[in-house]
Amino acid sequence: MNNFGKYEGNLNLIGPILREKRKEKGISLETLSNQLMLLNVNLPITSLHRIENNQRTVRDYEICAIAVVLKIDVQDLLNPIVEKFKRL
Repeated sequence: MNNFGKYEGNLNLIGPILREKRKEKGISLETLSNQLMLLNVNLPITSLHRIENNQRTVRDYEICAIAVVLKIDVQDLLNPIVEKFKRL
């Protein structure tokens, strides 16, 4: 398998963090997808599922829109990743 564009075999590192924050807020993938559509960000349930399972890359505007829908700061999604790199 080609690992070009992957980090430790993953297409993103934000997926598990996103899943955790989404579940903390009690928001389903369907609701998240629908709320993102209201912001003109087209992320179908299948794409969100793939993001949460590190199987799809995430664009910067998608991260920002997800944070808005979840009513969290973008840093809540990114800080765990930054901290991971600081420990290396």
